[in-house]
Amino acid sequence: MALGTINEISVDIIEVNPFQPRTDFAEQSLKELAESIKIHGIIQPITVRKLDRNRFQLISGERRLQASKLAGLTAVPCYIRTANDQEMLEMALVENIHREDLNAIEIALSYNRLVVECSLKQEQLGDRVGKDRTTVNNYMRLLRLPPLIQAGLRDRQLSMGHARALVNIENIDQQIYLYNRIIKEQLSVRKVEELVRQLANTKNQKPIATKNPDADLVKVQSQLADRFGTKVQIKKTEKDNGEIKIPFSSVEELNRILDIFNL
Repeated sequence: MALGTINEISVDIIEVNPFQPRTDFAEQSLKELAESIKIHGIIQPITVRKLDRNRFQLISGERRLQASKLAGLTAVPCYIRTANDQEMLEMALVENIHREDLNAIEIALSYNRLVVECSLKQEQLGDRVGKDRTTVNNYMRLLRLPPLIQAGLRDRQLSMGHARALVNIENIDQQIYLYNRIIKEQLSVRKVEELVRQLANTKNQKPIATKNPDADLVKVQSQLADRFGTKVQIKKTEKDNGEIKIPFSSVEELNRILDIFNL
Protein backbone atom coordinates (compact mmCIF):
# COMPACT_ATOMS: atom_id res chain seq x y z
CA MET A 1 0.00 0.00 0.00
CA ALA A 2 1.64 3.21 -1.15
CA LEU A 3 1.64 6.45 0.83
CA GLY A 4 -0.70 9.14 -0.44
CA THR A 5 -3.15 6.62 -1.91
CA ILE A 6 -6.61 5.49 -0.88
CA ASN A 7 -6.94 1.81 0.03
CA GLU A 8 -9.52 -0.47 1.60
CA ILE A 9 -8.13 -1.47 5.00
CA SER A 10 -9.57 -3.95 7.47
CA VAL A 11 -11.05 -2.28 10.54
CA ASP A 12 -9.37 -4.92 12.70
CA ILE A 13 -5.87 -3.59 11.97
CA ILE A 14 -6.65 0.11 12.53
CA GLU A 15 -5.72 1.36 15.99
CA VAL A 16 -7.43 4.36 17.56
CA ASN A 17 -5.65 7.70 17.64
CA PRO A 18 -4.02 8.11 21.09
CA PHE A 19 -4.08 11.88 20.53
CA GLN A 20 -7.83 12.03 19.77
CA PRO A 21 -8.98 15.28 21.42
CA ARG A 22 -12.62 14.22 21.53
CA THR A 23 -13.79 11.33 23.66
CA ASP A 24 -17.55 11.97 23.75
CA PHE A 25 -19.45 10.62 20.75
CA ALA A 26 -23.25 10.80 20.99
CA GLU A 27 -24.70 7.30 20.65
CA GLN A 28 -27.77 8.40 18.68
CA SER A 29 -25.64 10.44 16.28
CA LEU A 30 -23.36 7.43 15.69
CA LYS A 31 -26.37 5.22 14.95
CA GLU A 32 -27.67 7.74 12.41
CA LEU A 33 -24.27 7.91 10.71
CA ALA A 34 -24.09 4.10 10.69
CA GLU A 35 -27.47 3.92 8.92
CA SER A 36 -26.25 6.46 6.36
CA ILE A 37 -23.08 4.43 5.77
CA LYS A 38 -25.14 1.27 5.21
CA ILE A 39 -26.98 3.06 2.39
CA HIS A 40 -24.35 5.35 0.87
CA GLY A 41 -21.04 3.95 2.14
CA ILE A 42 -18.24 6.16 3.46
CA ILE A 43 -18.20 9.31 1.34
CA GLN A 44 -15.02 10.78 2.88
CA PRO A 45 -12.15 8.29 3.52
CA ILE A 46 -10.58 8.25 6.96
CA THR A 47 -6.90 9.14 7.34
CA VAL A 48 -4.34 6.75 8.83
CA ARG A 49 -0.59 6.38 9.21
CA LYS A 50 1.25 3.09 8.66
CA LEU A 51 2.92 1.62 11.75
CA ASP A 52 4.14 -1.62 10.18
CA ARG A 53 3.12 -4.11 7.50
CA ASN A 54 -0.16 -5.12 9.10
CA ARG A 55 -0.89 -2.27 11.49
CA PHE A 56 -2.24 1.24 10.97
CA GLN A 57 -3.12 4.06 13.32
CA LEU A 58 -6.01 6.45 12.90
CA ILE A 59 -5.13 10.12 12.31
CA SER A 60 -8.62 11.49 11.75
CA GLY A 61 -12.11 10.10 11.22
CA GLU A 62 -12.72 8.17 14.45
CA ARG A 63 -16.45 8.88 14.35
CA ARG A 64 -16.64 7.50 10.80
CA LEU A 65 -14.61 4.43 11.86
CA GLN A 66 -16.86 3.73 14.87
CA ALA A 67 -20.00 4.16 12.76
CA SER A 68 -18.57 1.84 10.08
CA LYS A 69 -18.01 -0.89 12.66
CA LEU A 70 -21.55 -0.30 13.92
CA ALA A 71 -22.81 -0.66 10.34
CA GLY A 72 -21.05 -4.02 10.06
CA LEU A 73 -18.29 -3.00 7.63
CA THR A 74 -15.15 -5.13 7.77
CA ALA A 75 -13.01 -2.71 5.75
CA VAL A 76 -13.05 1.05 5.17
CA PRO A 77 -11.45 3.38 2.58
CA CYS A 78 -8.36 5.01 4.06
CA TYR A 79 -5.97 7.71 2.95
CA ILE A 80 -2.44 6.69 4.03
CA ARG A 81 0.08 9.35 4.97
CA THR A 82 3.18 9.83 7.12
CA ALA A 83 3.02 11.73 10.41
CA ASN A 84 5.02 11.89 13.64
CA ASP A 85 3.34 12.13 17.04
CA GLN A 86 3.17 15.93 17.09
CA GLU A 87 1.77 16.04 13.56
CA MET A 88 -0.78 13.40 14.59
CA LEU A 89 -1.96 15.56 17.47
CA GLU A 90 -2.04 18.72 15.37
CA MET A 91 -4.02 17.12 12.54
CA ALA A 92 -6.49 15.55 14.95
CA LEU A 93 -7.01 18.86 16.76
CA VAL A 94 -7.41 20.89 13.57
CA GLU A 95 -9.96 18.42 12.17
CA ASN A 96 -11.76 18.43 15.50
CA ILE A 97 -12.03 22.24 15.50
CA HIS A 98 -13.80 22.24 12.15
CA ARG A 99 -16.59 19.91 13.28
CA GLU A 100 -19.97 21.64 13.20
CA ASP A 101 -21.33 19.97 16.34
CA LEU A 102 -18.56 21.06 18.72
CA ASN A 103 -19.44 23.30 21.62
CA ALA A 104 -17.44 26.45 22.37
CA ILE A 105 -15.46 24.90 25.26
CA GLU A 106 -14.35 21.93 23.14
CA ILE A 107 -13.10 24.37 20.51
CA ALA A 108 -11.34 26.52 23.12
CA LEU A 109 -9.62 23.47 24.65
CA SER A 110 -8.47 22.33 21.20
CA TYR A 111 -7.00 25.78 20.50
CA ASN A 112 -5.24 25.70 23.86
CA ARG A 113 -3.77 22.25 23.19
CA LEU A 114 -2.44 23.45 19.84
CA VAL A 115 -0.66 26.31 21.61
CA VAL A 116 0.65 24.26 24.57
CA GLU A 117 1.31 20.81 23.11
CA CYS A 118 2.15 21.71 19.51
CA SER A 119 4.22 24.76 20.48
CA LEU A 120 2.25 27.09 18.23
CA LYS A 121 2.16 30.81 18.85
CA GLN A 122 -1.26 32.43 18.86
CA GLU A 123 -0.48 34.37 15.69
CA GLN A 124 0.35 31.05 13.97
CA LEU A 125 -2.75 29.37 15.32
CA GLY A 126 -5.18 31.40 13.24
CA ASP A 127 -3.36 30.46 10.04
CA ARG A 128 -3.35 26.74 10.93
CA VAL A 129 -7.08 26.57 11.64
CA GLY A 130 -8.21 29.12 9.05
CA LYS A 131 -9.62 31.58 11.59
CA ASP A 132 -8.72 35.20 12.29
CA ARG A 133 -6.79 35.99 15.46
CA THR A 134 -9.74 37.76 17.13
CA THR A 135 -11.93 34.66 16.78
CA VAL A 136 -9.23 32.43 18.25
CA ASN A 137 -8.66 34.82 21.18
CA ASN A 138 -12.39 35.03 21.92
CA TYR A 139 -12.55 31.25 22.25
CA MET A 140 -9.42 30.93 24.38
CA ARG A 141 -10.64 33.63 26.78
CA LEU A 142 -13.54 31.32 27.66
CA LEU A 143 -11.08 29.11 29.55
CA ARG A 144 -10.75 31.90 32.13
CA LEU A 145 -14.35 31.29 33.21
CA PRO A 146 -14.95 29.21 36.37
CA PRO A 147 -15.64 25.48 35.84
CA LEU A 148 -19.37 25.85 36.60
CA ILE A 149 -19.87 28.30 33.72
CA GLN A 150 -17.62 26.30 31.38
CA ALA A 151 -19.80 23.26 32.09
CA GLY A 152 -22.93 25.31 31.34
CA LEU A 153 -21.44 26.45 28.05
CA ARG A 154 -20.40 22.88 27.21
CA ASP A 155 -23.95 21.66 27.94
CA ARG A 156 -25.38 24.54 25.87
CA GLN A 157 -27.24 26.10 28.79
CA LEU A 158 -25.92 29.46 27.61
CA SER A 159 -24.50 30.72 24.35
CA MET A 160 -21.08 31.89 23.24
CA GLY A 161 -22.43 35.47 23.35
CA HIS A 162 -23.44 35.09 27.02
CA ALA A 163 -20.04 33.63 27.89
CA ARG A 164 -18.11 36.38 26.09
CA ALA A 165 -19.98 38.93 28.21
CA LEU A 166 -19.36 37.05 31.47
CA VAL A 167 -15.62 36.73 30.85
CA ASN A 168 -15.34 40.52 31.10
CA ILE A 169 -16.34 40.38 34.80
CA GLU A 170 -13.32 40.09 37.08
CA ASN A 171 -15.12 38.89 40.22
CA ILE A 172 -15.91 35.15 40.11
CA ASP A 173 -18.86 35.45 42.53
CA GLN A 174 -20.42 38.08 40.27
CA GLN A 175 -19.83 35.86 37.23
CA ILE A 176 -21.62 32.94 38.91
CA TYR A 177 -24.44 35.17 40.19
CA LEU A 178 -25.10 36.48 36.68
CA TYR A 179 -24.73 32.99 35.19
CA ASN A 180 -27.46 31.71 37.54
CA ARG A 181 -29.69 34.61 36.48
CA ILE A 182 -29.13 33.76 32.81
CA ILE A 183 -30.31 30.19 33.43
CA LYS A 184 -33.22 31.10 35.71
CA GLU A 185 -34.53 34.14 33.83
CA GLN A 186 -33.51 33.12 30.29
CA LEU A 187 -31.72 36.45 29.83
CA SER A 188 -30.81 37.52 26.31
CA VAL A 189 -27.22 38.23 25.33
CA ARG A 190 -28.04 41.94 25.00
CA LYS A 191 -29.48 42.03 28.55
CA VAL A 192 -26.39 40.31 29.96
CA GLU A 193 -24.11 42.76 28.16
CA GLU A 194 -26.11 45.61 29.69
CA LEU A 195 -25.79 44.13 33.21
CA VAL A 196 -22.04 43.66 32.73
CA ARG A 197 -21.71 47.33 31.71
CA GLN A 198 -23.66 48.36 34.82
CA LEU A 199 -21.27 46.35 37.01
CA ALA A 200 -18.29 47.99 35.32
CA ASN A 201 -19.77 51.49 35.80
CA THR A 202 -20.46 50.81 39.48
CA LYS A 203 -16.89 49.63 39.96
CA ASN A 204 -15.48 52.73 38.26
CA GLN A 205 -17.52 55.22 40.29
CA LYS A 206 -15.38 57.20 42.70
CA PRO A 207 -16.64 57.30 46.28
CA ILE A 208 -17.89 60.68 47.45
CA ALA A 209 -15.68 62.00 50.22
CA THR A 210 -17.42 63.35 53.30
CA LYS A 211 -16.23 66.54 54.92
CA ASN A 212 -16.39 65.21 58.47
CA PRO A 213 -16.11 61.42 58.39
CA ASP A 214 -17.37 59.75 61.51
CA ALA A 215 -14.38 57.73 62.75
CA ASP A 216 -16.56 55.55 64.99
CA LEU A 217 -18.88 54.77 62.10
CA VAL A 218 -15.96 53.82 59.88
CA LYS A 219 -14.65 51.55 62.63
CA VAL A 220 -18.03 49.83 63.04
CA GLN A 221 -18.31 49.43 59.28
CA SER A 222 -14.88 47.76 59.20
CA GLN A 223 -15.82 45.44 62.07
CA LEU A 224 -19.04 44.40 60.31
CA ALA A 225 -17.13 43.75 57.10
CA ASP A 226 -14.77 41.45 59.00
CA ARG A 227 -17.71 39.73 60.67
CA PHE A 228 -19.62 39.01 57.46
CA GLY A 229 -16.63 38.51 55.18
CA THR A 230 -17.91 41.02 52.64
CA LYS A 231 -18.07 44.78 52.09
CA VAL A 232 -20.59 46.50 54.38
CA GLN A 233 -21.90 50.03 53.87
CA ILE A 234 -23.32 52.23 56.62
CA LYS A 235 -25.08 55.42 55.61
CA LYS A 236 -26.14 57.96 58.25
CA THR A 237 -28.06 61.16 57.65
CA GLU A 238 -27.86 64.43 59.58
CA LYS A 239 -30.96 63.32 61.49
CA ASP A 240 -28.96 60.32 62.83
CA ASN A 241 -31.02 57.76 60.94
CA GLY A 242 -29.75 55.68 58.02
CA GLU A 243 -29.24 52.18 56.75
CA ILE A 244 -26.78 49.29 56.70
CA LYS A 245 -26.19 47.54 53.38
CA ILE A 246 -24.68 44.04 53.16
CA PRO A 247 -24.37 43.19 49.45
CA PHE A 248 -24.13 39.64 48.13
CA SER A 249 -23.21 38.39 44.67
CA SER A 250 -24.66 34.88 44.73
CA VAL A 251 -27.27 32.74 46.44
CA GLU A 252 -24.46 30.87 48.14
CA GLU A 253 -23.08 34.08 49.61
CA LEU A 254 -26.57 35.14 50.78
CA ASN A 255 -27.03 31.81 52.55
CA ARG A 256 -23.65 32.22 54.23
CA ILE A 257 -24.64 35.67 55.55
CA LEU A 258 -28.02 34.37 56.73
CA ASP A 259 -26.26 31.59 58.63
CA ILE A 260 -24.34 34.22 60.56
CA PHE A 261 -27.70 35.73 61.56
CA ASN A 262 -28.92 32.21 62.43
CA LEU A 263 -31.81 32.66 59.98
